[in-house]
Amino acid sequence: MKNLKSLWFLIIAVATLFPAAGVNAQKSTKRLENPAKIEVIYFHYTRRCLTCNAVEAETLKALETLYQSQYKSGKITFKSVNLDEKDSKAIAEKCKAEGQTLIIISGKKRFDLTETGFMYARSNPEKLKAELKKAIDFLL
Repeated sequence: MKNLKSLWFLIIAVATLFPAAGVNAQKSTKRLENPAKIEVIYFHYTRRCLTCNAVEAETLKALETLYQSQYKSGKITFKSVNLDEKDSKAIAEKCKAEGQTLIIISGKKRFDLTETGFMYARSNPEKLKAELKKAIDFLL
């Protein structure tokens, strides 16, 4: 009788563990099959200062350096959007950008790196690069 109870306990424990492992394996496989696209978008105006230009240039340089294969494949994209152009209004509203903004978006996740971009693009580009990497690695 004691062996029968132990056997049932073992069967229930094994049955409980294996379906959970199957679900986790499916989730992992699904993520690998259909990874979310990561968009890096820099919103700006037509008239730009040296810092504005540096934010764009350093961001693009960091993406091309750190994520070369993902950038070439289109998994990570970069857009420079001029807010003075009529076509940009829709994307600005969608991304909740009301002015010069540097954001990273993937699905429903959104990272605003505007302050970091303007603070470090000219004075410490490596710091900006590190912050971009931290945000993007979180999304990968």
